[in-house]
Amino acid sequence: MPSDGTPRDDERTLLAALTAQLGERLPQTWRARFETVQMSFAEARPDAVLVLEAPDGRAARIGVDVRISLYPRDVYTMSAQLGGSWPNTPRPAGRAGLSPDLAGWLVLSRFLTPRTRALLTEAGFSYADASGNVRIDLSSPPMFIEFQGAATNPKPVDKTLQSLRGTGAIRVVRALLENRPPYTLRDLADRADLPLGTASRTIRYLVDEALVFRDGRGPISGVDWQGLIQRWARDYSLLGSNLATFYLQPRGPQALVDRLQGLSMPYVLTGSFAVMPQARVAEPALAAVYVPDARQAARELNVQTVAGAGNVVLLQPPTEDVFRSPREVNGIPCASLPQVAVDLLTSPGRGPVEGEALIEWMEKNEDAWRRR
Repeated sequence: MPSDGTPRDDERTLLAALTAQLGERLPQTWRARFETVQMSFAEARPDAVLVLEAPDGRAARIGVDVRISLYPRDVYTMSAQLGGSWPNTPRPAGRAGLSPDLAGWLVLSRFLTPRTRALLTEAGFSYADASGNVRIDLSSPPMFIEFQGAATNPKPVDKTLQSLRGTGAIRVVRALLENRPPYTLRDLADRADLPLGTASRTIRYLVDEALVFRDGRGPISGVDWQGLIQRWARDYSLLGSNLATFYLQPRGPQALVDRLQGLSMPYVLTGSFAVMPQARVAEPALAAVYVPDARQAARELNVQTVAGAGNVVLLQPPTEDVFRSPREVNGIPCASLPQVAVDLLTSPGRGPVEGEALIEWMEKNEDAWRRR
């Protein structure tokens, strides 16, 4: 933020883009303009003040803080960087309230990831980015404006890790989810069976995403495992990330599960049948099984090929990682609970609802599935 309150050229570009977005999308009876920043903002001077005027003449003055780039981790310190102001109520102890000259704060950037936007919303900030994501939520005067823009950065400025699609990244994610910190980066790399450099690259990305917590180059001290599962689900799909083939078991999916122990190959169950009975919210309707060879497994299990969705899906994973360290439910090898959760969240039908219910159970029973 410039010391004299005058926006730089790149900041002016973002401010102009926000004005254009609001002008295109707000009703014609509304007005959006920027005011010159006054010197009265002694402690937390904004880069600009956005004024939104309603048709009845009421106006909201919103302090705009321009961040050319913003990582999720930065949101945790945003209020301190804005001079201790806190736009949400009730305020945490030690946080000053908003200036009486402002109705709220809006964070403006080139691009804000879905997680960054979620954390800004949770902290009480409005936001906007150049891709078209806009959310303005004010209590006085009451105002709510929301537009959806890009979900991924249309103009990435670097070549650092941008997703969790790679095999190495997924191994790190599994190790973080299945093992409760603290542990060193090298210990994590060993648990994930990866070179230290590969693990380090993924951890840097997850630290920036505020999903992993680490003080400098010290040990990993914490993991937002619920958020990490949800973030994994953005880059993963049960049917899209694996080679999936649907089949029909005429006697129902439970009959398929009963025959699994006769398979001549490794397998692990996932989806609803891999959830412990005490954590289920409904009777399973689809049997989902990871196998190395779906055609051979289908022959051994005596299931029928169907044109549409059946009651059995055989999944060939891109690597054998899913078969490592299986757990058991009713004597059947099953995928790890984090894997089951992400499979349900990205599966068809009622799977996402079952996935959310499983995560709720995992929150209450962390000692039952996470290693120390």
